[in-house]
Amino acid sequence: MLKVSVISPEAVLFEGETDSVVAPAYDGEIGILTGHAPLMALLGDGELRLGTGSGRRFNVSGGFGKGERGVASMVGLRPKWCCWQTQHPMYIF
Repeated sequence: MLKVSVISPEAVLFEGETDSVVAPAYDGEIGILTGHAPLMALLGDGELRLGTGSGRRFNVSGGFGKGERGVASMVGLRPKWCCWQTQHPMYIF
């Protein structure tokens, strides 16, 4: 499992464990699994997905992502909206 932190300038949006992270990098999507090589990426606009299936999803803009030694951090995100295992968006300002 990966230890994941999703942090916006205003608040910590998520801290916990998940089996995967798919993030919208500036030039395409990146996927992070346990044991992934260390990486750092500039994030763009799109959906940040935590876990497989009905995991948590955040529609974000900007920030950066870092992954190393079983820890993934997504920092400086500007959330547009997010859904936690639901079809109804929750707006964050």
